[in-house]
Amino acid sequence: MANLTRFDPFHLRRLDPFEDMVRDLVPTSLRSVMRWQEPAIPVEVQELDNAYLVTAELPGVKKEDIDISIAGNQITISAEAKQEKMVENAKEWCNERSFGKFSRTVQLPLEIEENGADASYADGLLHLTLPKKPSSMTKRLEIH
Repeated sequence: MANLTRFDPFHLRRLDPFEDMVRDLVPTSLRSVMRWQEPAIPVEVQELDNAYLVTAELPGVKKEDIDISIAGNQITISAEAKQEKMVENAKEWCNERSFGKFSRTVQLPLEIEENGADASYADGLLHLTLPKKPSSMTKRLEIH
């Protein structure tokens, strides 16, 4: 089965081999203003017979700043990475950290049973266990 992804015109890293070289020419103070960092939340989705396992990378985000919503077969992860205050009288020499609000919606093949869903967060990784809704799972009939 082929994997399809939505085209994002602001994420041309894979299409342009010179993107890193051009990005390095832009001063770091402008990079943070231009939001050159990737805004998407990287995810990994695995499928079991009765559930999906989703792992999302959210480094630098506190647990209370993460919101997860389930609607049918879609899961939306929203988070906010807050900018830390600079030390008084300090000048910013380099800042490559990203901050702000970002989200990611993943559409799964089958609907999710919301009541059995479980989430845990540690070391910048969000782990979700999303059981499949029994009514949406295909039933295999045996021939007698």
